[in-house]
Amino acid sequence: MAKRYLVCITGASGAIYSIRLLSALAASGAMLHVVTSRWGARVLLEETGRPLGYWLGRLQAKGGPGGGPALIAVHENNDLLAPISSGEFRLNGTVIAPCSMGTLGAIASGNCSNLIHRAGAVALKEGWPFIVVPRETPLSLVSLRAMAQLKEAGAVILPASPSFHNKPVDIQSLVDTVIYRILDHLDIVDQTMTRENQDKP
Repeated sequence: MAKRYLVCITGASGAIYSIRLLSALAASGAMLHVVTSRWGARVLLEETGRPLGYWLGRLQAKGGPGGGPALIAVHENNDLLAPISSGEFRLNGTVIAPCSMGTLGAIASGNCSNLIHRAGAVALKEGWPFIVVPRETPLSLVSLRAMAQLKEAGAVILPASPSFHNKPVDIQSLVDTVIYRILDHLDIVDQTMTRENQDKP
């Protein structure tokens, strides 16, 4: 049975992170569940020039293993009856990328006013990998305290802070330095990405 991952997209800048993450997960053969907030969809459109449906359509057509179709289910953010709102629907990991400070703060406070918030709460209570990828800078004390709360509750706080050690030659390779850290925490090996020191013992 294919592993199942949930990717949530919120209104923070950095839509390219969600697109690259979805691509890597699809190529691994995983079943993808996707939720986007209204502002997440808006920012993605503005930053990539294409709506989310376009990117998901490309993956569904040939984004899976070996260029085959990818397995993707899309859920509405206001649908609290979606299967992913329950811990009985087992996931192998939940990632919010990019994660806005509003979303991060809401989950840290226990607010479950939409499906993304609820998905975060489910990941925490069930104890499966839960990764939030904030991009905002600088950070207020309010945001730092919310991050500390989520970390104490079991989340991985993985800021979208690219690495320059492997001398990335373009934006995609720079973004991928963050994506492969996410994949590491999901215990996924992506052979298509060039990792720093991957050939060293």
